[in-house]
Amino acid sequence: MLLPLGTGLAAGTLRTLARRQGTKSDRHTEEQPGKILHEVRRATQNFNDNFSLPPCYYGTVDATPLWITLLHDSWRWGLAPEQVEQLLPHAESALAWMRDHGDADGDGFLKYIDHTGRGLANQGWKDSGDSIQYRDGRLATSPIALCEVQAYAYEAARGGAALLRAFDRPGADRWEEWAERLRERFRRHFWVEDERGPYPAVALDGEKKPVDSVTSGFGHLLGTGLLDHEESALLAARLSAPDLDSGHGLRTLSSNSVAYNPYGYHIGSIWPHDTAIAVHGLVRAGFPDAAASLSEGLLTASASFDARLPELFAGHGAATDTRPSPYPASCRPQAWAAASSVMILQSVLGLSADVPGGILTVAPGFAVAYRPLKVEGLAVADGRLDISVDADGTAHIEAPKGLVVRRQHTAPR
Repeated sequence: MLLPLGTGLAAGTLRTLARRQGTKSDRHTEEQPGKILHEVRRATQNFNDNFSLPPCYYGTVDATPLWITLLHDSWRWGLAPEQVEQLLPHAESALAWMRDHGDADGDGFLKYIDHTGRGLANQGWKDSGDSIQYRDGRLATSPIALCEVQAYAYEAARGGAALLRAFDRPGADRWEEWAERLRERFRRHFWVEDERGPYPAVALDGEKKPVDSVTSGFGHLLGTGLLDHEESALLAARLSAPDLDSGHGLRTLSSNSVAYNPYGYHIGSIWPHDTAIAVHGLVRAGFPDAAASLSEGLLTASASFDARLPELFAGHGAATDTRPSPYPASCRPQAWAAASSVMILQSVLGLSADVPGGILTVAPGFAVAYRPLKVEGLAVADGRLDISVDADGTAHIEAPKGLVVRRQHTAPR
């Protein structure tokens, strides 16, 4: 999310996580070979008699594919080739984890289950106990295959293949084929339908049945390549509807759902990073109008919090309150929320980098509310990037030498 400010933070994150990458199978910590950890604590944390986490805990299904994608995206933004190459063995191990351990039962989808009986019941970013449930409010049973995790895995396999090919390592074709098989399986098994038409279920449960809630997870699928244009258009329409787009950002769960609660941690509240990911995905998928509505809503919310967005806030929405209501236990400041502003800015500018290919793309095609706009001190390829956009949408760009600047009216798909 912060790559437009430079690759240094990403590089440190990649190296830190690589040093702790799983090397063995341990049911107590959920460690597995190639797996990227969830969190590190100074000591075992005993929350209650049934919930306890060890100091180094690997109970997450999404960190591993996201680590691969971060390495790929950092390379595209200009991370030095020698630094990328040092991390490629870890990328190969992470790819192998997706195939050999992430898909524990061999059905082709990444999934999770708490093997310890005392850890996190849900191991995606929505990791509260009631976050994955059916439309009628029943909780899903594990093992659970989340819709967004399949998108992360698809993007990671494609990005991993690009890295392997660029650095002359074997396996690129195999991972591209793996990704395409995942794409087809997703189309066959995840899509469900209601009175408004087709949409992907939030997950498959332990019996391989679709968990049919309408959630903000749609935004994490867009722009990853997992969906075709027609499928993406269906999700763009869903994300634009008032049951998800609150006018202050994206609700984690549709307000039409039985379990919807505007103060529910992952069942109705609004998380800025979740909205920012949806905005970025909508722009990448070619739906700037839907992206503009969400981004402008989040901008309004930010003003209500003195331009210091919290971790999450209540999902009542603009139809109920002119100002968003705080969530009592929300962290402020919080890393994801702070980084959301940079991801929204990247989306507004339609900014993408391909430093290995020598191309920088700028496509300020939406969010008129932000114009005129002047951004100074961005970074790409170890150089400074300044961009200004006039009220009529004309962009003026000062980029590092050696990069060809490609201007477009809309962001590339």
